[in-house]
Amino acid sequence: MVKRLMFEKPLGMRDTLPFFYNQKAKTRDRLKSAILSYGYSFMDTPFLEYHETIGQVSATKEQSLFKLLDQQGHTLVLRPDMTAPIARVAASQLRDLELPLRLAYDGPVFRAQQAEGGKPAQFEQVGTELIGDHSSYGDAEVIALLVEALRKSGLDDFVITIGHIGYVKAFFNDVLGQDEETKDILLEHLYRKNYVGYRESVKAAKLSEEKKLALLSLLALRGGEEVFSSSKSLARNQVCMQAVNELKQLYELLENYGVADYVSFDLNLVSHMNYYTGILFEGYAPHLGSLLCNGGRYDTLLPSFQLNASATGFAIHLERLIEAVNGNSDNDERIGVIVDQNSHVKGIQKASELRNQGHQVLLQHIDQIPDYEQFSSQLLECIDLTCKGGEGNE
Repeated sequence: MVKRLMFEKPLGMRDTLPFFYNQKAKTRDRLKSAILSYGYSFMDTPFLEYHETIGQVSATKEQSLFKLLDQQGHTLVLRPDMTAPIARVAASQLRDLELPLRLAYDGPVFRAQQAEGGKPAQFEQVGTELIGDHSSYGDAEVIALLVEALRKSGLDDFVITIGHIGYVKAFFNDVLGQDEETKDILLEHLYRKNYVGYRESVKAAKLSEEKKLALLSLLALRGGEEVFSSSKSLARNQVCMQAVNELKQLYELLENYGVADYVSFDLNLVSHMNYYTGILFEGYAPHLGSLLCNGGRYDTLLPSFQLNASATGFAIHLERLIEAVNGNSDNDERIGVIVDQNSHVKGIQKASELRNQGHQVLLQHIDQIPDYEQFSSQLLECIDLTCKGGEGNE
């Protein structure tokens, strides 16, 4: 009797089958090419980190961490993101290098799932960290690079939505004062993009009608550059005004890069990554039900590792990107060389010649092809060296 767990996988884990594996490799290479062209250097960090360092500074919730004990009794975690480990490296082994640092990464991250909901517990991220640049020029660079990387991957239809966490928090502080409970409820609604719940919570709050109207007006601050004037009229303190000015400057810089058509603004954008301190952004593609990419400025994470430096960066969810570009996927690039007993030696020579030219080549005996037409239709080209076909298909 077959054991029940023989063909099952842990919750949220998936097998990567050959076709998808190849798609990941192609897309990864295109992303890395774009990132390298901007002068970033790739690095990697261990899968396992100490819980008391990376586990605690990461923005991932405690229940989503994979934990285990080493032989010395230390609690370890599978890395839940790449930003915190790279911050650790920047503050230690790279501490003496001149800033700014332009670092990049590609690798799996792990976030435990509590129930089967189709979400992966392991997925691959490709991203960048610009460390030591506190200006809007740095924010513009990483967003421009993100746009270029997505375009080079084969994705043409997408939007990068930009917000400012400083605006939202300063606005709530002014309207709600010390009412932390209401702030948390409203921030959670905004993070979930549950605007119905947000409106209901505002209506139920014990606030003046003026403050309720201000809180509801926040939801309208979405769109193009016209958002700047609307958000200034709603801004209630200097921090809000400064955030709007930063967004306006960022937009001008993105126009210089020629990528402004790919961005929109959302002044009620928030993230579960609680280390973001300024500009933050999310990427979406049509027909993709999940977040494609995200990033932003985090100026307090590196000081927690005793390095006084600000930073900004982005992360692309590789598997979701492949799903988004699936309609534009390439045909199979393999070439088939079909042989029989008499042409086997010649077939080996032909396959070797094509491989030396950089092609992917299948050398296949014709007796082992149950459906010749289906086999050949799946290849870029099919060269038949059998007695029946000769070299007529070459």
